[in-house]
Amino acid sequence: MSLFSVVATPIGNLEDITIRSLRVLAAADVVLCEDTRMTKKLLDRHDIRVQTLSYHAHSRLSRVDDVVALLKEGKNVALVSDAGTPGISDPGSQLVRRIREEMKKEIEEGVLKIEAIPGPSALTAALSIAGVPCADFVFLGFLPHKKGRETLFKEIKSSERSVVFYESPHRILKTLESLVTHLEGETKQVVICRELTKIFEEVVSGSAQEVKTYFETHPDKVRGEFVVIVSV
Repeated sequence: MSLFSVVATPIGNLEDITIRSLRVLAAADVVLCEDTRMTKKLLDRHDIRVQTLSYHAHSRLSRVDDVVALLKEGKNVALVSDAGTPGISDPGSQLVRRIREEMKKEIEEGVLKIEAIPGPSALTAALSIAGVPCADFVFLGFLPHKKGRETLFKEIKSSERSVVFYESPHRILKTLESLVTHLEGETKQVVICRELTKIFEEVVSGSAQEVKTYFETHPDKVRGEFVVIVSV
């Protein structure tokens, strides 16, 4: 039986990886990576020597064919993202879907197993320290740059659940400006979690205006990846 393992990797601190993840990566014939250079740092840290191939949003369809061919040969393939759990706001979900479609028979016959190797996720890490209601929530991934963006901010305003999304340092101030505009007169709180699991991990909370003012007056903190939570 061949294995296709979806392996969660650290979101910052390289020590945040499970024993099982290390075992699976070491046993894989091939590790698929968003950026092979990023993954090499993790593999080198744990003295793992394995072949790596790139798989990212701009990979050609032929790469999917290559992966299917490897699995049909009985190879064990592991999929990782640059950070966190593959398939959460990255192209990994598309690859898993294609494999399920093209190797449905092999999966049903037990020739191929697709397995989850759980671990770090910026989404759950942020919610665990934000101190907001999260028995149920809405996750939006990365907001679109243009089309549909304003519609989403309107949905965030009217949502009766906490809303979580990711943002880059290049767009965080623009996003906070949009939240100030759309949440004017609302009691909703905004929580920003940045540099999760790293030395300068930080949580900033308050009204949309208060959070925006904080980052405007601390431009040195507009770096890293951001998890934005708008709580009810």
